Amino acid sequence: MKKLIFLAGKANFIFVLLFLSIQSFSQNNTVKKEEATYTVEYYYKVKWGFADEFIGLFKKNHLPILKKQMQLGRILSLKAETPVYHGTEDGRWDYRVTITWKSAATTFDGFDEDAIKKELYPDEATFKKEEQRRFEILLAHWDLPVKPVEINN
Repeated sequence: MKKLIFLAGKANFIFVLLFLSIQSFSQNNTVKKEEATYTVEYYYKVKWGFADEFIGLFKKNHLPILKKQMQLGRILSLKAETPVYHGTEDGRWDYRVTITWKSAATTFDGFDEDAIKKELYPDEATFKKEEQRRFEILLAHWDLPVKPVEINN
C-alpha cells in the first residue's frame, strides 16, 4: 500500500511538472507572438555643417510619408534622436530614426509609396529636387534591424 501511495504521489508530481511545462511553453509562445513586430534603426551621417538642412528636408519630405504609413497601420511607432555629444569621425552619426513596423513582412511586401508621394507632393519636380539635395549632403546611411533581448527573468 505504501508503494502505491508513493507511486500516486510521484504521478501527481510528474503531472504538476508537465502542467507547469505546458504553461511555460504557452507563455513563451505568447511572448514570441508579441515580438512579431520588426524594429529598424536608420542611421544618417551628414556632411559637417549640413545637419540642420538635412533634418529640415527629412521633416518636410520624408516624415509625412512615414506618418501616412502609420495611419495605414504599417508603422506602429516612430522616433528620431541625435547624439548630445560627438563621437569619433568613423563612428559618428547625426540622426537615428527608429521605426517599429507591424512585421518584418511589412517592410518587404513591395508597398508602393508613389501614391502617397503624389497625394502629399503634387509638385513632383520640387519634391525630387529636395530629396536629391537631402541625399547629396548625406555622407553615409545604414539600416540596422534590432530585436529585444530579455534580461529580466
